[in-house]
Amino acid sequence: MKLRSTLSIVVLLAALSLGTSCGNDSPLAPGLGIPFSATDITVGTGTLAASGNTVRVYYTGWLYSTTAAGNKGAQFDANNSGLGFQFTLGVGAVIKGWDQGVAGMRVGGKRRLIVPPELGYGSAGSGGVIPGNATLIFEVELLAVAG
Repeated sequence: MKLRSTLSIVVLLAALSLGTSCGNDSPLAPGLGIPFSATDITVGTGTLAASGNTVRVYYTGWLYSTTAAGNKGAQFDANNSGLGFQFTLGVGAVIKGWDQGVAGMRVGGKRRLIVPPELGYGSAGSGGVIPGNATLIFEVELLAVAG
């Protein structure tokens, strides 16, 4: 299942508990202009993730906020237990920001991704919780690489 489908379901559930935010702390001023970045929090020492590999990750996702600590606004999704989330890297199974941001990680590594709308959910947003033109922050931990 694609991350987009998984996120849509989880995001819809999260919407019921998060509510909506408003005011000057918009996670998305169109034209916010925050570029994509992938910053290692912990550098892994295991197998390298490359395009075509099946990877398993733990992750948490937040809406980008210009005023929140660490720019982490409302949390919209997380998968941090069990086997984690599995997908094939580099084939469009997930948002482009994940394909770009997870590539090059090593098992055991943890990376912070800042994903602008053009590499995330674009102008459409997702599931009523990720607004259109949203910049997103993810913390992704690489658990396993196969293939």
